[in-house]
Amino acid sequence: MNILLMLLPIALFLGFAGLLAFVWSLRNGQFDDLDGAAWRVLEDDPADRQ
Repeated sequence: MNILLMLLPIALFLGFAGLLAFVWSLRNGQFDDLDGAAWRVLEDDPADRQ
């Protein structure tokens, strides 16, 4: 029972930290262009053509 008194606050803190990280990433535009990176992988780099 004593371990629950320690694990519960740790789990709540980690969950809240993850939620804050997600909200921060939303506000900073991390999820604005989801398809752009996928298409950039397929494009040729002009520097490689030499």
